[in-house]
Amino acid sequence: MSRECELTGTKPMVGHRVSHSQIKTKRIFRPNLVRVTLHSEALNQNFPMRITASALRTVDKLGGLDGFLAKAKDDTLSTKALKIKRDIAKKAVA
Repeated sequence: MSRECELTGTKPMVGHRVSHSQIKTKRIFRPNLVRVTLHSEALNQNFPMRITASALRTVDKLGGLDGFLAKAKDDTLSTKALKIKRDIAKKAVA
């Protein structure tokens, strides 16, 4: 399973663990992923997703999944989230 946020595209980063004697060894900074079910008001559906905790706080701040996807850039979204965004846009036009 991929360790990537479906909404923000956050992936693991590589860095150094630095000891007191300045010896540097490789380490991985993994994103804090949580499994949540987000509700879309426009589509009246629930969507299970694996997103970072910081993305979850942003979704709450922007008024839910619909508000977040309206402001999100298409290149950071997963294919699943991109399909949801397109469905919401179609529903708004109709």
